[in-house]
Amino acid sequence: MSILVLGGAGYIGSHTVYELIDNGYNVVVADNMSTGHKEAVHSSAKLYIGDIRKEEFIENIFENESIDAVIHFAAFSVVSESMEEPLKYYNNNVYGTMVLLQSMEKHNVKNIVFSSTAAAYGEPQKVPISENDKTEPTNTYGQTKLSIEKMMKWQSLAKGLKFVALRYFNACGAHISANIGEDHSPETHLIPIILQVPNKKREFITIFGNDYNTPDGTCIRDYIHVTDLAKAHILAVKYLLNGGKSDIFNLGNGIGFSVKEVINAAEKVTGFEIPKVIGKRRLGDPAKLVASSQKAKDILGWKPEFKDIDSIIQTAWQWHKNHPNGY
Repeated sequence: MSILVLGGAGYIGSHTVYELIDNGYNVVVADNMSTGHKEAVHSSAKLYIGDIRKEEFIENIFENESIDAVIHFAAFSVVSESMEEPLKYYNNNVYGTMVLLQSMEKHNVKNIVFSSTAAAYGEPQKVPISENDKTEPTNTYGQTKLSIEKMMKWQSLAKGLKFVALRYFNACGAHISANIGEDHSPETHLIPIILQVPNKKREFITIFGNDYNTPDGTCIRDYIHVTDLAKAHILAVKYLLNGGKSDIFNLGNGIGFSVKEVINAAEKVTGFEIPKVIGKRRLGDPAKLVASSQKAKDILGWKPEFKDIDSIIQTAWQWHKNHPNGY
């Protein structure tokens, strides 16, 4: 059984490759290395370096490999950049996926698991957020992911494509071995930014707003361990290969932690005091984002193993402590 992982040198992609190989799959990785790292690719995976927007590149993979299913992570994902360079995001995320789907159709590869995002929902109307809630993205990144979901839906109806879109919330943590972890440049995610303080990479952490309608005034988010996400992708592949119908699933812990709670947990795990500065609210930051993942549990049989923020941060800290400058 061979799985093509697009963006398999990236953060979530590389963890998914590790899980696939641990579960006995043959894995082919394709990545243009714009944000990925060769060092993150499992030694047992076959690596193709190139861009999925290039038809000849993706065609070469399908012609030379016997692919049973595709897991698609390849995308630009920095929200602020997406608002400054919207066409860059449409070109890479949407057009790149269109080229991929055309090649999949040509080579009769029917199954795809797509890395989507909670950003597809925009400002939530209620919490926890369910898959049937309104999708009104407030940024270009979220809109491109939603556009891809719609494109897969119409291709499914027209050509028999079978897809699962996984809308996940705040990915975090690192592989239990500490061999791979999170390494973005620039870093925009809360937990690695916090851990830069005990790693002597920054002097303090800025909390953007402490006057939200939450128990401690700071934003609440749903943090999901990257290995739990990886396992969900494998379950989604199995679901499709066993005849499951195209569908969309949320992936989150269903538990929210505030910014202050995450900082306090990081202090506990690292043993370092982390100085805090209160900054202004960031435009478009909702007070609370928490997922309902009941559908994924019921249909895919998914069970997140990392449920408390301390254990999640512990894995992240092992990675960042051993790799203070990333890969």
